[in-house]
Amino acid sequence: MSDLFEKIVSLSKRRGFIFQSSEIYGGLSATYDYGPLGVELKRNVSQRWWNSMVYKHQNISGLDAAILMHPDVWKASGHVDAFNDPLIDDKVSNMRYRADQLIEGHIDKLRRKGKDAEADRVYQALVDALNAEDAAKGLYDVIMAEEIRSPDSGMFDWTEVRQFNLMFDTHAGPVKSVDNKIYLRPETAQGIFVNFHNVRETGRHQVPFGIAQIGKAFRNEIVARQFIFRMREFEQMEMQYFVKPGTQMEAFEAWREERMQWHISNGIRPSKLRWHEHEKLAHYADAAFDIQYEFPIGWQEVEGIHSRTDFDLSAHQSLSGKKMEYFDPVTNEKYLPYVVETSAGLDRTILTLLCEAYREEEVDGEIRSVMKFHPKLAPITVALFPLVKKDGMPEMAEKLQNDLQEHFLAFYDEKGAIGRRYRRMDEIGTPFCVTVDGESTSDGTVTVRHRDTMEQDRIPAEKVASYMIDSIAKWKP
Repeated sequence: MSDLFEKIVSLSKRRGFIFQSSEIYGGLSATYDYGPLGVELKRNVSQRWWNSMVYKHQNISGLDAAILMHPDVWKASGHVDAFNDPLIDDKVSNMRYRADQLIEGHIDKLRRKGKDAEADRVYQALVDALNAEDAAKGLYDVIMAEEIRSPDSGMFDWTEVRQFNLMFDTHAGPVKSVDNKIYLRPETAQGIFVNFHNVRETGRHQVPFGIAQIGKAFRNEIVARQFIFRMREFEQMEMQYFVKPGTQMEAFEAWREERMQWHISNGIRPSKLRWHEHEKLAHYADAAFDIQYEFPIGWQEVEGIHSRTDFDLSAHQSLSGKKMEYFDPVTNEKYLPYVVETSAGLDRTILTLLCEAYREEEVDGEIRSVMKFHPKLAPITVALFPLVKKDGMPEMAEKLQNDLQEHFLAFYDEKGAIGRRYRRMDEIGTPFCVTVDGESTSDGTVTVRHRDTMEQDRIPAEKVASYMIDSIAKWKP
């Protein structure tokens, strides 16, 4: 783990963004709890996604499907038979790795060394292995041929590559038996597909239209490391867009552009984002790209955009016996719609924002740690400080806090030197601090300090809300 990544993990716990789940019992691997600041950041991100996806598009409706579904859903989707990861063990350290990611890491190292021709050769070998009839053997052969060593032990002593199914199973009812075995959903998409007609009819939609959902998913990740990047319980922000067959690539490209711009609008530098085309398409897809972010741990996926064809609706129609076809009243055609999917990890988006926002700056000979979140995403938007705890300053600051709470999450703090209070707010990403001083109680003005520039403006207290709204609208990363 890089030094920068360790700093972000440490800050996340120290300031109340993210805690290890069940920490007093030693923690539960790959599960995390969102603290007071983390839950506000998470709510802001999910609401921003919902606004951009549902409120911005008249032909997209929301859904909140159940986590537990009929087990045949997962037979139809292919998860029961084919939801596997190719894993390999280092015999020396007993660490387990995704075989394909080991090879991708090796390719990245070659490119960093300027060995592009060799990297291209290994990349082609990876593509061939992933598309081979026995992908596990193909991946193992690449690792052996390239003598790829363990990232942890540095040794070259591997087990064979094996496939592991990632679904959690449980049982419904008082008696545990094969007949009542069910699964925790490994993705949110299937809840959308089985409700295709329900949403279409009640939402009075015609193709093309979309169904959006934010919800929990569960995967028994064997290789679960790197903080909240890969967890066993996580949250997805997904939208399935149903289109007429033959028009899917036009919709695919349009959603690719829109989703990339959404991440940039959150304050992510374009230079830290890139497209990654899938080396091997999933069984349901005819096109697939990932949006990757350059984390301190390397380039990793944040969101996937996939053209899923009619695989899902067709599979559910076949197994359930229920018609999933759509009748087009304009052309009088009946067909199974194709689907373009946008699937973003909410937790990975949070991690992206934490990594992107973190800065260390020298101010007056001291290092300032500051989280430069987009003001609309920051957990706390404004902090109110009385300069001292007397002469009516606390009362004025508290009244201003109550007024601002109508628009923003506002925080009151009267403890410590004013400089120390500024630093606390900087470190959690609060974009504005408002100080009430001796002049405020006599002339009604306050000082507004900006997190990013540390510049201060003196304005009438009654204009603070409009001033902040205007500043947020003009904000640039």
